[in-house]
Amino acid sequence: MIKRTLAAAAALALLLPSAAMAELPQGAVAPDFTTQGALAGKSMPVSLKALLAKGPVVLYFYPKAFTQGCTLEAHAFAETSGEFAAAGATVLGMSNDDLPTLQKFSSAECRDKFTVAMASKDVIKAYDVALHVAGVPTGLTKRTSYVIDQSGKIVLVHSDMDYRDHVTLSLAAVQKLKAAH
Repeated sequence: MIKRTLAAAAALALLLPSAAMAELPQGAVAPDFTTQGALAGKSMPVSLKALLAKGPVVLYFYPKAFTQGCTLEAHAFAETSGEFAAAGATVLGMSNDDLPTLQKFSSAECRDKFTVAMASKDVIKAYDVALHVAGVPTGLTKRTSYVIDQSGKIVLVHSDMDYRDHVTLSLAAVQKLKAAH
C-alpha cells in the first residue's frame, strides 16, 4: 500500500505545473540547520554552517531513498563527486528518511561519495520543499536542488521531479562560483 501511495504521489507530482511548486528564490539566504546524516554508512552530525565554512554547498532534496529516480540521482551525484570537489563544493542530499535508511543509502546508492541527511519538518518547511499532491501533503520532499555560496546565499534553484538536470545545473553553478573567485 505504501509503495502504491508513493508511486501515485510521484506520478501526480510530475503532472503538476512547475509554477505551482514554490521554493526559496535565488538570492535568498539559506536557512541554517543541524541534523543527523550518514556518509559511507556511518552516522554523523550535519550542520549547514559547518559545511559552508569549507565552501559552497549543493543541497539537494529528494523524495525517498531507494526509489528509482532518487537512486539514479544519487548515482549521478556520486559519479560527478570529483568534479564537485574540484570546484570546492560539498554535496548534501536530504530527505525525510530515517537514519538507518540513510546509512544504507549512503553506501549502496551514494557509493560512499557524499553525505545524506534527515530533513526534519522544520527544514522541509524552511526550504519550502514539501511535496503536495492535489493540495495534500505527502510527507515527502520535492526534488529540489539549491546551490548555496559560501556566504549562505542561494545562487541556483532547480525544482523538477525529473532528476536528470539537477547534477549538471548544480555542477555548472559551482564551477561558475569557482571561476568568479
